[in-house]
Amino acid sequence: MIIGLVVLFVTTYAITVGLYARSGCGCPLQVTSGQATADGTTVTIDLQEFQAVKGVLNGNVTVSPGPDLLDPLTGGLREDLTVAVHSAVTPTRRSWAKGTVLGVFPVPLNITGDSSDYPFDHYHSGPITVDLFRGASQVPQRAPVAFVDRLPGWKVDIPTSGKTDLPAPYRVQVHRSLSTAAFAAVIFAMLIALAAIGLVVAIQTLRDRRKFQPPMTTWYAAMLFAVMPLRNALPDTPPIGSWIDVTITLWVVVALVNAMLIYIVCWWRHLRPEADKPADKPADPVAVAAA
Repeated sequence: MIIGLVVLFVTTYAITVGLYARSGCGCPLQVTSGQATADGTTVTIDLQEFQAVKGVLNGNVTVSPGPDLLDPLTGGLREDLTVAVHSAVTPTRRSWAKGTVLGVFPVPLNITGDSSDYPFDHYHSGPITVDLFRGASQVPQRAPVAFVDRLPGWKVDIPTSGKTDLPAPYRVQVHRSLSTAAFAAVIFAMLIALAAIGLVVAIQTLRDRRKFQPPMTTWYAAMLFAVMPLRNALPDTPPIGSWIDVTITLWVVVALVNAMLIYIVCWWRHLRPEADKPADKPADPVAVAAA
């Protein structure tokens, strides 16, 4: 049995670490190619942070102007440049004046999904487009975008259509990586194991298969108070009341409380106070004298 537990531990450890290294570490991964525009300008959106409960996907937009837009001596813009990102929480528009150097700016993208489906929750954004405005012209130039996934614990997919003259709007799809699902499965297994061990010990003691040990009551209290820290150790902790609480967390607490009650019944039964013994009668002095 011990060998089996060791093998199970090593296997679970290797699988979890392997999945994390492949899909959950948040290492930069380019999702779309994002070809340059006709003047050589490229646009990159680095997806940095995802707030599942709030439905906001935060990214950093980097615009690299083509050679026609830059002054070779100063490195500044030859003309004004404006970048407009659509499908954001609030439409983002950033402008740079002639002679300035472009910088990175944040943009919040609106994304929808149901976080209570943890860890199988999926999210998707609306259509995302980036338009460039050069100089005083108000005619937008649609720019292809290179999306880079930097979200730890998440998997980003962006379906792309065939090559067209005008880039189609992008739609970001986000779901949890396999490493996050494996991590959550291990935590759930530990919670269920706590409840099972507590019930087995209590029932065996109630059936007089094992001797009652008073210090074990503190062990039950420790296991009961360990439930919520374990639950909150889940990656991107889901909101209280999600389906994992209804199907797992709640019943782990119920099982541990019942196990503790059973053990208290054993305490009541095994440690009954001893009945008072009748006091010894004093010796009869007459009988003692006769003896």
